[in-house]
Amino acid sequence: MIDWSDTMVQVLVALGVAVVVVVAARLVCRLAARRWPQVGELERRSRVPFRVLVLMVTLNPVVATLRPAEADTTWWVAGAQAAEVLAIVAAGWFLTSVVLFLEDVGLSRYRVDVADNRLARRMRTQVLVIRRLTIAAGAVVTLGAVLLSFPGVKAIGASVLASAGLISVVAALAAQSVLANVFAGIQIAFGDAVRLDDVVIVEDEWGWIEEITLTYVVVRLWDDRRLVLPSTYFTTTPFQNWTRHKSELLGSVELDVDWRVDTAALREQLDVALSTTDLWDGRGKVLQVTDAVGGWVRVRVLVTASDAPRLFDLRCHVREHLVTWIRDHDAGVPRQRVELVERPRSA
Repeated sequence: MIDWSDTMVQVLVALGVAVVVVVAARLVCRLAARRWPQVGELERRSRVPFRVLVLMVTLNPVVATLRPAEADTTWWVAGAQAAEVLAIVAAGWFLTSVVLFLEDVGLSRYRVDVADNRLARRMRTQVLVIRRLTIAAGAVVTLGAVLLSFPGVKAIGASVLASAGLISVVAALAAQSVLANVFAGIQIAFGDAVRLDDVVIVEDEWGWIEEITLTYVVVRLWDDRRLVLPSTYFTTTPFQNWTRHKSELLGSVELDVDWRVDTAALREQLDVALSTTDLWDGRGKVLQVTDAVGGWVRVRVLVTASDAPRLFDLRCHVREHLVTWIRDHDAGVPRQRVELVERPRSA
């Protein structure tokens, strides 16, 4: 028989120890947060799993010692098993929270709101993929530990291992496309071919890399549509990355004008157009006549900007300014010339 008075004493002692540990840990975290503010964030994230873990660690020995030898009743076995499972889940949750916190601390050292953020975007891409791997690995390891806590699972372990080879082959064949995307996602994250916020052209569409997962990549297009592509697309299909090494870009504006156009005056108007906007980064400007066939003269303007969105706006600004000047001053408006030839009269 169980002495319930001793049972209550042991339970109260275990609860007291748990409370002392929780309070002491909270006090230490608050003191450390004065010097390292990140500790306060760690305490906030892992508060619940840590308290559950401490409670289960202190109560499980009490439950094990109080189990009567003659009482293999279902309710007692189920209660003890539930307490063990809860402790395993809390431990897995706590460790995963700590690892995620450490990854976020490392990520916070790299800012993406600065002009030259290529390294920061690369690290952000890799850490976000590692976060997803951490969550998946934590869930799988915790689930495996929970299953191994059941005696029935241990008993069939030998047969499961014996058939593991056949099962792995079948699973690999059935999920080869999924696994290919997973490995492609890892390759994207650590291969540095594409990063978050990179400007890319895929499927004849222009946009930014918005999200990278283990199986797919989301591209935010210029008109706010989302193009979702499998990860294998970026490892098997050529695509344009406009910000592979740096965000600065060179763009062109082309105009078909009349042969009477004054190119010197047009260059002066290009300087006027660039002086009235902050979109131009000052790196380069060129106005050249690149072709003169078909009755028109083709003028090409090259300008530079700090990134793709600003370059697009700059090209529109320059084109609009030059078109307005040509129209208002009649200095090169395209014209079709027709020569009238009188046919000789027959005798």
